[in-house]
Amino acid sequence: MYSSQLLKGTYQTVILKLLNENKRMYGYEISQRVKEESNGEIQLPEGSLYPILHKMTEEGFLKMEKVHIGRRVRRYYSITTTGSSEAAVRMEELERFMSTMKLL
Repeated sequence: MYSSQLLKGTYQTVILKLLNENKRMYGYEISQRVKEESNGEIQLPEGSLYPILHKMTEEGFLKMEKVHIGRRVRRYYSITTTGSSEAAVRMEELERFMSTMKLL
């Protein structure tokens, strides 16, 4: 598993990428998908995930929809047009950064 210090700057990019590839997801589903697709190397704890989702919603990158499932309310997140544009920019920036790191 990677250090939390290394991952902090990538959480938003990871979330944007996932939501850009999927129609909509709820928080627990996002954290589980990250864990599965990274073979357990990246984990998004609830204490980090939900503040990030709220911030990204406030910034207009995501939209949140409440769905009532029995007595529970599940919050689904989906990416906005602004979020899709931001995802492309951040993925390209991350790829450039990884290339630069390889040069070093």
